[in-house]
Amino acid sequence: MILLIHIDEVKQGDRLSADAFNRSGVPLLKQGTILSLDDITLLMRHRLDYVDIDHSAVATSAASTAAVADLPAMPNMLRQSIEMSLQTYQSLFLESLTKGRFSADLTDRLLDPLLLDVDRKKDVVSLLLMLEEEDDHIYSHSLKVGLLSYYIAGWLGHSEEECYRISRAGYLHDIGKSRLPSILRNGKANMNPSELKEYRKHTQYGYDLIMDSLKDKVTALVALQHHERGDGSGYPQRLYKNGIHAYTRIVSVADEFINMAVVNEDGSKQGLIRILQNIYELGFSKLHEQPVQALIYHMSPNLVGKRVELDNGENGTIVLANQTDLFRPLVQIGEQFIDLAKQRQVNIRKVFI
Repeated sequence: MILLIHIDEVKQGDRLSADAFNRSGVPLLKQGTILSLDDITLLMRHRLDYVDIDHSAVATSAASTAAVADLPAMPNMLRQSIEMSLQTYQSLFLESLTKGRFSADLTDRLLDPLLLDVDRKKDVVSLLLMLEEEDDHIYSHSLKVGLLSYYIAGWLGHSEEECYRISRAGYLHDIGKSRLPSILRNGKANMNPSELKEYRKHTQYGYDLIMDSLKDKVTALVALQHHERGDGSGYPQRLYKNGIHAYTRIVSVADEFINMAVVNEDGSKQGLIRILQNIYELGFSKLHEQPVQALIYHMSPNLVGKRVELDNGENGTIVLANQTDLFRPLVQIGEQFIDLAKQRQVNIRKVFI
């Protein structure tokens, strides 16, 4: 089915059903192009209002925000909320990229449908595992950071209004990347000094964008500070622990957790237990201990009942958390029980929903 779609509703992964021309008749993109972020930006900069999209085609772009469709265990209502939030974040990102600011009402459209749904889902481990297979592009990364920030804020006792503001700051923490060259937006490995210097500007860009668009200094500070670390090793201002805003401390923990969960260039990926161990260790120096402890001690009970794969090749189920070592629980394999706190040569490789 071929549809004429307004440019604001076009998504990454959509396929053009006809050549796209600018207002002077100069060809921009060919029929059959599967649209990337840069393609959509090109169309917007040439002020196209509508393009022909083939909705009968199945886009195969790795950047497609419809990647959540590959998650059969996800409830339909939650899936729809996530897809809506990803599409809204794309609109916000593109508006920032092309206009240098974004509409304030977009942030409410981004948050409201999703938070209403996920607040009923208390098992954050299952939610994160559902989202684990999703593409690790800017949109989905920001979505995950916003969601996890919302949970951590609640665990720390913040009011519902504060949880909403902290979650919004989590969603918007990387919005400054809209001003980076496309090759740097996902933070490619082995950046040279010049590229690294430019990449690190996204924190200041984010601060400026949020202040221009929302006039919200606290949310802007989170964007500016989310790479600061408690030992002074972060950027851009090398702040120490007490100089980092309380909201930033939460978002930074969520950001680190989500960053650790991505697939490495060699195709390897850290398991959930190992990620929690790494976050725990960072809580002694770089990350603030309160949101770290909230994350560890509220996620650990959600591990009970989850199926796991051990590094000795066996599969089992976590049946009991070990209160003295939260990362080494009691695992049942058939009728046998393995206490990982005692059998330390065996580790959990992977956790399943």
